[in-house]
This record gives sequence, structure tokens and C-alpha cells, in this order.
Amino acid sequence: MIQSMTGFGKSITQIPNKKITVELKSLNSKNFDLNARIPSQYREKELDLRNIISNSLQRGKVDLSIYVEFTGEQTSTNVNTEVVQNYMHQLREIVNASEVELLKMAVKMPDALKTEREEIDEEEFKAIEKAVREALEEINNFRTDEGEALEKDLKLRISNIGQLLDKVIKMDPERVEAVKERLRKGIEDLKEQADENRFEQELVYYIEKFDITEEKVRLDNHLEYFEKTLKTDDSNGRKLAFISQEIGREINTIGSKSNFAPMQQLVVQMKDELEKIKEQILNIL
Repeated sequence: MIQSMTGFGKSITQIPNKKITVELKSLNSKNFDLNARIPSQYREKELDLRNIISNSLQRGKVDLSIYVEFTGEQTSTNVNTEVVQNYMHQLREIVNASEVELLKMAVKMPDALKTEREEIDEEEFKAIEKAVREALEEINNFRTDEGEALEKDLKLRISNIGQLLDKVIKMDPERVEAVKERLRKGIEDLKEQADENRFEQELVYYIEKFDITEEKVRLDNHLEYFEKTLKTDDSNGRKLAFISQEIGREINTIGSKSNFAPMQQLVVQMKDELEKIKEQILNIL
């Protein structure tokens, strides 16, 4: 079963005086890369959250966002009364304005508001951790659903390459005869008496050079191995990428050896299917 690296998960938890929203978003990446946007009072627990997320998601470019909304009377931000009054006193000497206008200007000044650092409560962090795990469950479900769609497409592409390979195998005898005929015609065009033994030697040489038996067998094996890997319990995008490289190697060799236009057209179609496979694999966990 494969999983996509693309996903989204969200969880909302309510604790006394606070509503905490946790959002997780992931995109494809070669490694695990977490960007955390969390309130400053939770920074000391960031490493714990990173470990929880990395153990669950393993790979991908992940964005973690934690939003805190105060629902009670308590707040960590207060008006710095002495500073605001001092600003208003100075502003009176500069502008002729009402007390309300002076206050509006004063609260925009530096240090007009002060935020008291809150010590994180263990019970509160447990609630946050629970929300993170719920968001992880949601994002993993999202990844699994995306993975099922990817798997269907990959199976279709591999099947298409297999069908094209069958056409190549059926066409191969015709290609060999065409190569023989070109060689025979080339010798006749020399207008010299061709040595039959020499002709046979040259024929064997070129037939061996253009022989694609090994490539056909290896390509068929790689296609079968790719399908088996798709059916395994783990999602291994790196392994699938390696197998696709081997598939491409055999397809390229068949194309270079074929020396036969109809077969090369089939090779172009196989390459097109393989490129689509490689694009999809970039998003597999």
C-alpha cells in the first residue's frame, strides 16, 4: 500500500479560556522538513512536537501551525498604563487633540502593550499533543486516499508498458528479417562477388549487436517487480524510483538497438508512460 506525501489535517481542542487549532499540511520532499509556526509560549515543547510528527509522517515538506484563541477573560497581553500616560502627556505638548485621539495615538507607540510570558501548563500541553495526534491521523488518512489514486494510475502505466513490450516481442522476428535484408542488399550493391562465409560472419555480428533478448527479459522482470512492490505493506517511493530507473535503462537500450522504425515508435510510447510514472513517484512516501 502506497501513500502520497501530499495531505492536510486539522484538529480543534477546547481548554479553559482557550481554543487551540492545530493544522498540518504536507507536500513532497526528498527528506523530512518541518516548518513550525507556533506561539512563543510553546517553543520549549517544539522538539517534542517535531519528534511526534516526524515519526508519523517520515518524509515530506510539512507545515505545522498552532493558533490560540482566548475565549475567557484572561489574556497574556495588558496595557502598559504608565507608558501610555507618558506618551499622552508628551503628545499634548505637540498636538491639540482630544483625550480619545491622544489615546489612539499613544497605544500605537512602542511598548504601549506588554505581553507577560506564560509558563506552559502540562495539562495544556497534553491537550495540544492530543490535537497534534488527531491532525496526524487525519493527514495520514488523506495521504492514504491520495496513495490509492496514485496506485491505480501507476498500475495502469505499468500495464501499458507491458502491453507495448508484448508488441515489441511479437515484432522482433520481423525486425531481424529486415536487418538481414538490409545487409544482403548492401552487399549486392557493392557490385562485387560477396564471400558467403564473410557474409555469414557479418550477419552473425550484426544480429548479436542488435539482439534485444536480454533487454526484453529484464524489462519484463522489472515491470513484475514494480507491481509486487506496489502490493507490499510499506510505502517505499525511493524503491519504486530505483526500479523505474532500471525500467528506463532497458527501454533506452531496446530503442538504441532496435534499428527498426516501427519498434522505435513503440519505444517512444513506453518512454512517455515511464515519464508519467516518474512524475507520480515524486509524490510517494
